[in-house]
Amino acid sequence: MNNIKKLLQTRLGFFSLVVIVFWIKTYIGYQAEFSLGVEGMMQQFILLINPVATTIILFSIALYFKSSKKAYIALITVYTLMTILFFANILYYREFSDFLSVSTILGAGNVAGGLGASTFALLHATDFLYLVDIFILIALLATKKVTMDKRPFKKRYAVAATIVGFTLFAGNLALAESDRPQLLARTFDRNYIVKYLGINFFTAYDGYQTAQANQVKASADESDIEGVLSYVDDHFAGADAEMFGIAEDRNVIYLHLESFQQFLIDYKLETEQGEALEVTPFINSIYHNEDTQSFSNFFHQVGQGKTADSEMLLENSLFGLSQGGAFTQVGGSNTFQSASQILGSEKNYTSAMFHGNVGSFWNRDNTYKSMGVDYFFDDESYTFTEENTLEYGMKDKIFFKESVQYLEQLPQPFYSKFITVSNHFPYPLDEANVDFPAATTGDNTIDNYFVTAHYLDQAIEEFFTYLKESGLYDNSIIVLYGDHYGISNSRNETLAPLLGKDPETWSSYDNTMMQRVPYMVHIPGTGNGKIHDEFGGQIDSLPTLLHLLGIDTKDNVLLGTDLFSENHDETVAFRNGNFVTPKYTVDGSTIYDTETGELIVEPSEEVLAEVEQLRIDVNTQLSLSDSILTSDLLRFYTPEGLVTTNPADYDYRDQLGRMKALNESLGTEDTSMYSQHGDQSTVDLYKTNAPELLIDPELVDETQPAETEAPDVKVAE
Repeated sequence: MNNIKKLLQTRLGFFSLVVIVFWIKTYIGYQAEFSLGVEGMMQQFILLINPVATTIILFSIALYFKSSKKAYIALITVYTLMTILFFANILYYREFSDFLSVSTILGAGNVAGGLGASTFALLHATDFLYLVDIFILIALLATKKVTMDKRPFKKRYAVAATIVGFTLFAGNLALAESDRPQLLARTFDRNYIVKYLGINFFTAYDGYQTAQANQVKASADESDIEGVLSYVDDHFAGADAEMFGIAEDRNVIYLHLESFQQFLIDYKLETEQGEALEVTPFINSIYHNEDTQSFSNFFHQVGQGKTADSEMLLENSLFGLSQGGAFTQVGGSNTFQSASQILGSEKNYTSAMFHGNVGSFWNRDNTYKSMGVDYFFDDESYTFTEENTLEYGMKDKIFFKESVQYLEQLPQPFYSKFITVSNHFPYPLDEANVDFPAATTGDNTIDNYFVTAHYLDQAIEEFFTYLKESGLYDNSIIVLYGDHYGISNSRNETLAPLLGKDPETWSSYDNTMMQRVPYMVHIPGTGNGKIHDEFGGQIDSLPTLLHLLGIDTKDNVLLGTDLFSENHDETVAFRNGNFVTPKYTVDGSTIYDTETGELIVEPSEEVLAEVEQLRIDVNTQLSLSDSILTSDLLRFYTPEGLVTTNPADYDYRDQLGRMKALNESLGTEDTSMYSQHGDQSTVDLYKTNAPELLIDPELVDETQPAETEAPDVKVAE
């Protein structure tokens, strides 16, 4: 023990202590926090040793300082920064089942406006254990339990420590390559990088790839678009004759169902009293409506950008980036050929996005300008109070009601999207709005998910009622879609019993099926509704919509295909390279039979060849999407008839005033709903039971007749 105490009083001894502490902490975190798919003794050994090399390399920086004080301060500083990075990855993984990329870190300012309580919801009581060692090490130095070694430290020892670190890393990499060949050449899954080489290496490697991507954009030229155009031409699926143009010239209303998964459709939650309650009765009714084309095997395809990635997919038929969020990285600078631009060019549509959150969240205020969106109604357009706001923005019922004043002024036909937020992790909802029981799994996230989903359902019903009352309903196509999962994979086993599944037999196949989200195309008056079993994903939404509106997409750069086409490609690619088809569900090297869910234990050569071809097709689609975004390739190609837009021409200030002025200037050619109602507002037609808008009983005039004092629902003006 005395020898250990003496060793700690030396610079090299204290250095060894912090290396060992950080190594142990990291390994414990690996086991406790991440699902890395470690199998066998070899992978367990690699996981055990992988924190050591990069830890020694980074900590050895402190050994190069001649000043004793500076050396110790540098060591503690590096230790603290590495701890913060590690803990940030833990929190990020709990929600996204993924690791922090450099792009995500650099773009944090663009998402910070919507974060807060959800971060606290991710914290666990034991998390202080990941941070307390920093204070212990500082205390040891401050109380001089460990004294700073003031003796000169030879530079060759510092160099030796660094060399040891790189030597250990070379050995680590060799073991990793022996167990997983081409580990760095095929980085389709971040789990593999972290499992074999550690979080520190992943961060550095990701930074290198990000820098390379920036260089790629700078060096791209017109010839690079040729491969994309060739793929689009070969992959094109012509429209179904009966569906093409069925919604021509109608308004488009996208209803973005935040975190809404397909399993909620028709789901009934059993209460403790044994009663089965329908969670989303109104959305269910739309799903089964005779005017709705619904898809039961429709998957989200988002990456780290989640909600913003879903928008990239639906607005452009392009995937989000493999690392970070496309909106934050390229949204403000790239050339796009979005739904807004195509519809504006082809059919003179006005476009508008509605979101009761800060405009800079996910860099929307800049990205929408690049995409040619005419109007963007963000937090500046809404009346925020403590009562009507949740962490990610305005409560849905109030959001829809306040949006009507802008919607009625939009020139028709219009293309619009309403982004809801109430059904967002961690699914908080104040008591006044709760009229549905929570589940009883013991996981608050899962339990409250049904409560907020029910609230969203009510908000959607209120909006539909307004559309019918105002006259917009009959001349619109209304698309309801889920943007991404609401319950992450890490919680699925807890959810399993509610779905009639056994947690013990839950598999990656089940996780894949949980990525299904609703996709409903509601076209009032058509009467040919159907629930389709075809497989598809968000990449397919734009070509589907354009064909329904009677727009030929042969010359557009769209990576998806029309869901109604007989040539629709039913291979659904996920952002991490996994995929699902009606025949196979592939997760890494694991293959399942999609129809039965059974693991194909010993796939035949024929199956392996078929899956490998599908994997090539998926990687081709993903890589082409990445090339389009990272190299900004659409600047080199403009289809005939598409009007190019300049982001500088868009201004999202005083939008209501500008719309009113525009409509007045149009005179008899004004096509807005406001004009069609004889220049009378339709706001009063919107009815909501939002408790925040109920008239205070104390303000009611008691001299009025009793029958007028208490209507069923009192709505604030």
